[in-house]
Amino acid sequence: MIKKILILLLLPILNYAQFTYKGYEYDFEKIFKDQLKFSTIYGAVNGGTSVSDVKSFSVIDGLQTSTIETPYDYSVTFGIRKIARFGYENKANTFYDGTESNYTDAATVGKVKGFEYLFEIDYARQQGVDFIDQHHFIRYSSDDDCDDPLCIDYFAAKVEYLKDGFADVEYFELSERYRYKKDKDLAFSIGAVHRLAEPYGYDPLQEWILDNGNLHYTYLAIQEGYTIDVANSEYKDPSGNTVANSSDVWKEVVIPQVLSDYTAKKRNELNRVIQHSVVVGFDYYKYSKDYWLHAWGNLLPWHYNDGSQFSYHNYIEDDQWYDYSGGVIYGRKLDKQLGVFAEGKYYKYWNREWYDFKFGINYIIR
Repeated sequence: MIKKILILLLLPILNYAQFTYKGYEYDFEKIFKDQLKFSTIYGAVNGGTSVSDVKSFSVIDGLQTSTIETPYDYSVTFGIRKIARFGYENKANTFYDGTESNYTDAATVGKVKGFEYLFEIDYARQQGVDFIDQHHFIRYSSDDDCDDPLCIDYFAAKVEYLKDGFADVEYFELSERYRYKKDKDLAFSIGAVHRLAEPYGYDPLQEWILDNGNLHYTYLAIQEGYTIDVANSEYKDPSGNTVANSSDVWKEVVIPQVLSDYTAKKRNELNRVIQHSVVVGFDYYKYSKDYWLHAWGNLLPWHYNDGSQFSYHNYIEDDQWYDYSGGVIYGRKLDKQLGVFAEGKYYKYWNREWYDFKFGINYIIR
């Protein structure tokens, strides 16, 4: 099995190699072309008005007004995808525009056997904040009775990279699982997950906490290059620019930014850590014209502790914790006019949570 897995993992880089395995001839140029066939390369630009401008007032030197402007929102998306649609997915859209919420991309397995993939990057601005979001994955699944010698019975694997700037989460994940089909609709899986990410749970401000629980922010700011002249009420940044003329402005406006910059700097200085975990999961799919339910879930109940300084085990009270994810897509046409739907996915990894959902009702007037 290990040999089969290695060959499967090497498929993307051995595009033009040819070899024979157990009497089967493999032409990777043809395999590569077949994998690209029916895939979609897309690019799109979306934009719109952000939150309205806000007027601010000051009476320090007489009445003064200023306007806080928020630039327009936008997203620039590039990607390539080859993912088979499930029966319930809307086929009405002619083009991909980068704004689609494809909940099934998070599913453990796809609708068809073999390989599916997505590579997408988004440059976006939302409410004046810039983000670079990325989502890339290759997933593979097979059932029993494979004819191809390289096909592994009851096997599912997924390689994924996710960067969500709005949720402040980024990780690389590789999973491999044994998959047991209870019936044609329901399957269970068990295996291992390997995640590479920054050391979530690490708090750079902990070393600045005093015995009374307060934060020693003044010395932290001085260490970061700020200067304080209490007698003349002058507070300057590392470049020598005056950033505050009173202790109130210093504490309420400047210090929060100092702490934010310091935390981001310390987090970026750290190397990524790898976490090995056990995973158990399920996937369920049932579809008809009037009713459909697609659900999946994953639980990571045990995590290997390598004893490293920044292991997540060091930042929790217990030796183990539960990470989990899941999704559900439900729809039902109650009659020829009335229908209801609900869709969503949820992730809880380390001390991060992110999710999205939608539900509603449709009524056709005849």
